[in-house]
Amino acid sequence: MAKDDCDIMNQSDRMNALDDATAAAAFRRLVRHLQHRTDAENIELMGLAGFCRNCLADWIRDAGYEGDKADARALIHGMPFGEWKDKYQSEATPEQLARMDESMKKNAPGH
Repeated sequence: MAKDDCDIMNQSDRMNALDDATAAAAFRRLVRHLQHRTDAENIELMGLAGFCRNCLADWIRDAGYEGDKADARALIHGMPFGEWKDKYQSEATPEQLARMDESMKKNAPGH
């Protein structure tokens, strides 16, 4: 096994050892931060980090959230997605879409 693979496994083990209350508090803080930072558009987050608010909504559903896609997005965005999109989302440029595509290629499978 390569050193990088071992490092990732060790980090994963440490992450799994993090208690749920601490992880939940950090997650809520991240979501509130993103709700406050409406200037950080989803397309920019995707281009830089390979995830966005919509991904978080998908991830909470994958983790067992019982609401539908619209409910999950409203929870993460702090309002219905259509309202958030109308207020804060501009049309993506070809450059932003290209950056997002390149960024997504770096994501681990299943993320």
